[in-house]
Amino acid sequence: MSQPEINLREAGAQTRDTARAGNAIEVRDLRKRFGQQQVLDGVTLDFPAGQITTIVGPSGSGKTVLLKHLNLLLRPDSGTIVIDGVDVTKISGRSLDAVREKLGMLFQSGALFDSMSVFDNVAFPLVEKTDLSREEIAARVRETLKAVGLEGMDDKFPSQLSGGMQKRAALARALVHRPKILMLDEPTTGLDPTRTAAIHQLIRRTQENFHLTVVMVSHDVPEVFKVSDHVAFLHNGRTRLNGTVAEVMAADDEVFKRFLAGKASGEENEAALEG
Repeated sequence: MSQPEINLREAGAQTRDTARAGNAIEVRDLRKRFGQQQVLDGVTLDFPAGQITTIVGPSGSGKTVLLKHLNLLLRPDSGTIVIDGVDVTKISGRSLDAVREKLGMLFQSGALFDSMSVFDNVAFPLVEKTDLSREEIAARVRETLKAVGLEGMDDKFPSQLSGGMQKRAALARALVHRPKILMLDEPTTGLDPTRTAAIHQLIRRTQENFHLTVVMVSHDVPEVFKVSDHVAFLHNGRTRLNGTVAEVMAADDEVFKRFLAGKASGEENEAALEG
């Protein structure tokens, strides 16, 4: 049985046209099915411009599938996604590529090229997609490496870096073409608590320094809320809670409370809530 959606921002909602001016991304009634499995079941969600929105939820709730729609790796069965004023569900080809240029993506694994140096990894998007000169690329790469705390690491290879430094290198590659929107899929996977906290702080500083809108999927609850502005809680393929960190944390919602307590996860959590 589907669960009700609690949008904590509805009480003071603006008109759609006014709201859009403050949103980098708007998702409306997004649906996606794989075979018999309905993964996204009517997700509706706003991502305010210039802020960090973190998507959380139990395993199987649709977090990563939603992110793959936002970074244009998947097309929905129905619904709309408006990115920087463009409905990306109605365009293709060069128009879609133009929107992609506004996005930066940090994958869960980092996806660095093992055979390339840190410098070449970070430079790769500029070499492949721009007409910048070698000198301009070098300056941009070194500036970005410095911004993520990897100054002087140009000649290192991924295998020579710690897990936290690999995340920083992957973040630099996502930032080097100066996107407007940065998307992060579980950016602290595999890191210990100390490095996790450091990456969270780096994400906040990066968002502020580069004036970014950040969309982040994370399992580090509630620690990640310290650097988040907004939280979307997905459950059964729907946005069950959506609001500021304070609003979501104060919500009287038993499903979210159980999730936050970490008493169960994935299918076990679903079964416990149904029982």
